[in-house]
Amino acid sequence: MSANTRVYSIDARIEVPVYDTEVTDRVADAVGNLFPNADTSQEPGKLVAETHTLDPFSDKLHEQEILDTARREFDRDARADGFSFKLKKQAALQGVVNFAVGDPDELGDIEVDVVVREPSVAEYVDHIAPPTQDGRPVDPDSNADRR
Repeated sequence: MSANTRVYSIDARIEVPVYDTEVTDRVADAVGNLFPNADTSQEPGKLVAETHTLDPFSDKLHEQEILDTARREFDRDARADGFSFKLKKQAALQGVVNFAVGDPDELGDIEVDVVVREPSVAEYVDHIAPPTQDGRPVDPDSNADRR
């Protein structure tokens, strides 16, 4: 099956703490910069967003040439039905993907949990962050259907 006919079915839930010192709209902007298709809502002390595509996020990974880093982070918290990862809130405000590792930032991190329904988790990870060789995606057409 070619990449353009493959159906991807995922649910991604994004949670970000919002502290009293922060402007909720700015936190929403940070999420929207990386996940423009996400529907956001405010809950006590946090912003919650949901999306069914990570393609715009994948585009950022390709632009920043951090596919290998993304694959490592996705693999770090992988499970049978999906994977989780954390991002730096401040970087997201600038429209930049910066994975959060170690202790959370003072204002908290953007936490993303992805449940993959179709196809497998490994195939979906290959879709959004394809394997690379010499820093380039192994399949150069892997991102062509989203441009």
